[in-house]
Amino acid sequence: MLDIEAQRQLAQGQLDASRTAADRNRLGQFATPPALALEIARYARELWQGRQAAAAFLDPAIGTGSFYSALRQVFPLEVIADACGVEIDPDFAAAAGRLWAGSGLRVIRGDFTTLVPDRAYDLILTNPPYVRHHHLDRADKERLKALVADRFRLDISGLAGLYAHFLLLCDAWMAPGGLAAWLIPSEFMDVNYGAAVKTYLTERVKLLQIHRYCPSDVQFCDALVTSAIVVFEKAAPPPHHHVRLSFGGPITSPAASERVALAALRQARKWTGLARGPAPDAESSQTLGDFFSIKRGLATGANAFFILDRQEAIRRGIPTEFLRPILPSSRHLLNAVIEADPDGYPRLERPLVIIDCDLPEPVIQERHPALWAYLEQGKAQGIHAGYLASRRTPWYAQERREPAPFLCTYMGREKSNGNPFRFFWNQSQAIAANVYLLLSPKGALKAALGARPDLYPIVFSHLQSLAGAHLIKEGRVYGGGLHKMEPKELANLPADALAQLIRGRTTLKQRQLAI
Repeated sequence: MLDIEAQRQLAQGQLDASRTAADRNRLGQFATPPALALEIARYARELWQGRQAAAAFLDPAIGTGSFYSALRQVFPLEVIADACGVEIDPDFAAAAGRLWAGSGLRVIRGDFTTLVPDRAYDLILTNPPYVRHHHLDRADKERLKALVADRFRLDISGLAGLYAHFLLLCDAWMAPGGLAAWLIPSEFMDVNYGAAVKTYLTERVKLLQIHRYCPSDVQFCDALVTSAIVVFEKAAPPPHHHVRLSFGGPITSPAASERVALAALRQARKWTGLARGPAPDAESSQTLGDFFSIKRGLATGANAFFILDRQEAIRRGIPTEFLRPILPSSRHLLNAVIEADPDGYPRLERPLVIIDCDLPEPVIQERHPALWAYLEQGKAQGIHAGYLASRRTPWYAQERREPAPFLCTYMGREKSNGNPFRFFWNQSQAIAANVYLLLSPKGALKAALGARPDLYPIVFSHLQSLAGAHLIKEGRVYGGGLHKMEPKELANLPADALAQLIRGRTTLKQRQLAI
């Protein structure tokens, strides 16, 4: 058996090496590490104890057979009555067929989402393809969406990855009382596009455990994703059911574990924090979204072309009326307060500009030959045919974004202060790209700042004082400890202190800002 496993790992390495990283990312081909497959198989064996019937095993994304190999190492062979693996990639399907010939494994070459079940399976161990939604074409999305709606009357988001469709559609292949362990990205626990999966897990099956690995413990060396093991039985959830949510370490001996009422899971907007105790503070009655309009910065589709060093743009003769100041990435901002020069540009060693013009091409060609020549260079590079540029009229006109007085980084890793995100006070007229979240005061806060500009440093002080625990709780995290914050998530952060400030009862003290 171990000889076959050694051959399997060799075949896996050869197949992976024959594809580029970009191809494997597009196809979601991230092989399950052998030790992780064994860990999951051993846990499944513990749960299987006491069952009298032999198991029919299924892996809907068999690859070279990492889970089948682990199953044969952990389960007595007489317990495995039947085994089937589905694989869409012809090379992997052929490799699995050769490796496991005569072992009892049937390998079906095909797209699992298009197949009709050939029987009911009692045991499912799998790592479905991590194909992100933007790698699925519109026809596939509509087909998968219709299949989920037809089976479950669930409206699955178009942003859901292929793994979510695999998990839901596999329900038709499971025998009543069947056991499943799915190794999938943990993102579904917190994001809106995971709603259909969460509804399925809390209403259609008996969810036993979700184990989330520590974000710094990346399970796949070639995929920056935080993994979770989702374990459930195909049975109606019993009354007053509790689910074990665990975090960190192996699933059999996690670093943290909580039994959470199923009713609480159904009501919770985010699940990842539930395995590590209660929220840092009681829920705030008012949030940042009550005081700020929060948006992503603008996306050009080709930063290297549209964003230039200011002096380079001048040297090229591009008219200044078609240039707007734009901030660099946060690693180039040493200070949290971005001061302005008299012309509104940020006071930086190398200020940047973005080309932004909405004149028709014939007008530019006639009146502004230097800009025309630069745009022609972009067309020669295919910039105009890119995804974003091709959807703009004209293709070189940018999104409408006004300078925001406050900014928050969109992504980051946890720093010594426990906060993965940075806030900035933008005193310049520079706009920002989509590596930032833009916070523009609105409503009562906007009025208060208009009447009393001296409140700006106090508001900024409040933003800087937001606890890293709150930010981490509201955001999401990927493998390697990379945290990300979407506008709606930032809007959920507590802001009672701002409400007190507006009412004139603030206890915040204006403190010296590091400049």
